Amino acid sequence: MTTLKLITCITFFLATIIGFSQHKIEISAELDTISHTIKINQEIIYFNTSKDTLAEILFHDWASSYIDKETPLAQRFAEDYKRNFHFASARERGFTNIDSIKNESEKTLIWQRYNGFQDILEVILNAPLKSGDSTTIRFDYSVKLPDDKFTGNGYSNNNSYNLRYWYLVPAVYDNKWEVHSNKDLGDFYAPLASYGIEFTIPNNYTLTSGLKESEQDTDNKKTMSLSGANQREVKLYIQKISNFYHLKTDEFDLVTNISADKVEDFIKLETANKIVTFLKGNLGDFPLEKLIVSNIDKRKNPIYGFNQLPEKFRPFSNEFQFEISLLKSTIDAMLESTLVINPREEKWVTDGILVYLMMDYMDSFYPEMKLGGTLSEVIGLRWFHVADLKFNDQYYLGYKNMARRFIDQSLKTPRDSLLKFNYNIANTYKAGLGFKYLEDYLEDETMSNSIKQFYSNYKLKPTSAKQFQTIIESSAKKNTNWFFDEFISENDKLDFKFKSVEEKGDSLIIVLKNKRKNTMPVSISSIKDEKEIDKFWVDGFLDEKQVIIKNNNADKLVIDYDRKIPEVKRSNNYKNLKGIFNKPLQVRLLKDVEDPSKNQTFFMPVIEFDNIYDGLTIGGKLYNKTIITKPLIYKITPTYGFKSKTLIGSASLVFTEQIKESGWYKYQVGLSGNRTSYSPELFANSFTPYVDFNYRSKDLRSNLQQSITLRSVNISRDVNVEVPLETPNYSVFNARYIYSNSNFSNSIAFKGDYELSKNFSKLSVTAFYKKLFLNNRQISLRLYAGTFLKNNTQADNGYFDFALDRPSDYLFDYSYLGRSEDEGLFSQEYITAEGGFKSFLETRFANQWITTLNGEVSIWNWIHAYGDVGFLKNKGVNPYFAYDSGVKLSLVADYFELYFPVASNNGFELEQDKYGEKVRFKVTLSVSTLIKLFTRRWY
Repeated sequence: MTTLKLITCITFFLATIIGFSQHKIEISAELDTISHTIKINQEIIYFNTSKDTLAEILFHDWASSYIDKETPLAQRFAEDYKRNFHFASARERGFTNIDSIKNESEKTLIWQRYNGFQDILEVILNAPLKSGDSTTIRFDYSVKLPDDKFTGNGYSNNNSYNLRYWYLVPAVYDNKWEVHSNKDLGDFYAPLASYGIEFTIPNNYTLTSGLKESEQDTDNKKTMSLSGANQREVKLYIQKISNFYHLKTDEFDLVTNISADKVEDFIKLETANKIVTFLKGNLGDFPLEKLIVSNIDKRKNPIYGFNQLPEKFRPFSNEFQFEISLLKSTIDAMLESTLVINPREEKWVTDGILVYLMMDYMDSFYPEMKLGGTLSEVIGLRWFHVADLKFNDQYYLGYKNMARRFIDQSLKTPRDSLLKFNYNIANTYKAGLGFKYLEDYLEDETMSNSIKQFYSNYKLKPTSAKQFQTIIESSAKKNTNWFFDEFISENDKLDFKFKSVEEKGDSLIIVLKNKRKNTMPVSISSIKDEKEIDKFWVDGFLDEKQVIIKNNNADKLVIDYDRKIPEVKRSNNYKNLKGIFNKPLQVRLLKDVEDPSKNQTFFMPVIEFDNIYDGLTIGGKLYNKTIITKPLIYKITPTYGFKSKTLIGSASLVFTEQIKESGWYKYQVGLSGNRTSYSPELFANSFTPYVDFNYRSKDLRSNLQQSITLRSVNISRDVNVEVPLETPNYSVFNARYIYSNSNFSNSIAFKGDYELSKNFSKLSVTAFYKKLFLNNRQISLRLYAGTFLKNNTQADNGYFDFALDRPSDYLFDYSYLGRSEDEGLFSQEYITAEGGFKSFLETRFANQWITTLNGEVSIWNWIHAYGDVGFLKNKGVNPYFAYDSGVKLSLVADYFELYFPVASNNGFELEQDKYGEKVRFKVTLSVSTLIKLFTRRWY
């Protein structure tokens, strides 16, 4: 280790004399490929560069974040519904086993897990460490690597190792310890250090790193000597056959394994040089000799869009795919390795630089590249507005998707508090769009120059968002307070419109309306013959502002004509000065992205199977909902039922308004109507006006939700002359309150319902609880209780009564395949509602009150045991005690399940005749409901 020590001492000395002290870390490590364990001896010389005296030093031990089901990482997986970590075996997990921690005098140091966090280590010093002094700490420990299926880091099934966070690293001290637990967010915050590493691996393996490397072989092993100064962390890739290749650019050695099998080697090198030259011009010199860009990093932070389609359907050339992937991954890696900025609290700085540079790159080299690539030229597809969008328009769409859903978050929101979609896409895009918005407002080179100055001044130095802000403010010729105080710090959306435009002589008197509560600026352009002839900026204002401009005989005025402002709504940005209508009507086949310059209506053919009475239905849907939702939505869906041989369908109109960020933040007002078969050759018509109020927590990652719904359900049913109905037509006022907090391992829900009709009124409550224990056992309990306050419906044969096993669904809330079936397969359909029983018992309805308890416990994987107990009370008779039990197969939880009864009031049902008729099933055919199964990880 003598040569390695000499090299690291030299690099350490050079780092010291340039003006600051770096920690010095030496590691001797050996990989055991059988147990997937690394044996490590580590020495760190820690320099106290702060003004404070330190009594302890904190270390990130992120290898231990995989140790059990209760670490912050495990909790994060549970929040994102990632099941594989909870059910993983002990062999697949990872942890650190510390043998000793000593100082330079070989005296044992006291250590503990910091505040109970398994992945943060606190080492108590024997003596206080004064400002400017250093101390040496020696660690002897081993690291059991996790399976890489959880995060991409660890050991893989093909005997390769992707090592990140594999050793102990001191935390950053900036007036306080900046410690973060691992949550698989890629936000490791570590100080710069000088490294010297000797890593021993089997002879048949290769090691790739971003450090200087030399190799020494023995009989069965080889030791790699690695060294480098100014390193934030050390990533290692150990493989039997390395898939990394070197692109020796004019500036530095770019080492990558981003797949590009169909791209010629010389094109790879040309592409790398093209990217590096662009980045040098826009950022400045890269201070390291080597940069490693891995395919793992690319997969964890890909370019989302059409390029993620299967290879044969991708609308971009292999060369462009490689180029844009390498561009993003290279910028990411450069910023991550050279800017020492808090990535959990201030990631918006590097996110903004990343997207800003990517947009500039596309504008420089591919200004006409379409978002859909070659798909934009395909006949049929090119008629869609999405085919008109430029590649850079994806950033606005990604942000608007969350803003329109009212779940966008401030750029200052800590990374671990972001929704997954915001963390992966929306906030990164919003930051870049903001940089472009500010650049357009400043109308000069301030933004590009400030980014370059910031990188040049602070690369390989501790920095912060405040220093980035100072550089911009000192260079800008306009006031930029709105950008940092509102766009960055708050979550105010942008939405401007023309309230009025009046011609007066040679002037236009414009009254602008700011529909949001912010003071961010807006641009107005005059358009003549579809060309911009004038543009001016209006400084921020609240509510309304009058501006007077020259009447230059323009055809129309447009707010944000260049589309640089990330408004949540652009469809109200147009004012036609020559015609009657502001925007022309456009009718398109199938859903499209929103074209703000058109009034869009879409038509989509519909093929459905809603119930066995209508059978297959074919028709069309006329609607205005774009790919990204909008406040006012209408939908008209006439269809023809081939079995009922009748025109049926539905229509709806709903308006959604967000009134604040959290609490009771949103309301909806709507109307819906429906015509469908409820029995053979019998139809039901429904008309329901409603208002809905929604509550959410300030923490958008929380699944806590509440809602209050007020509605009037109006039903008219056809009458079968052979079986006359006492009340074919009826109206029910329904007030409903729902509370839910549904999580992977612990869920609770409550629902209260009040119904009032001419002949009855009733009150019911439902409570639900589910718990997944650490031993993988799961239980769920559901309590239902209901009582009539008034009931004069005896002549309706129980139609409005409480049901034990199969509700009549007189409000038409449930998607029964055969709602009127008394026998046959579809009479066995099960929906979890009211009594919740699975067996068909002698007494099935209650006209006075009902109380039931449904319970389930997991047996193995998707096999559960269930049991139900309850009482039903009918007028004039004693309460009826009911029970049943059996086995449930939860093939797709809550979406496709089978129930096999065993014992109930009916006796031991397994031995009874026609057992197949007793089996119940739950199935979901609704596309919108099935989509929720996949999107719950993202929203």
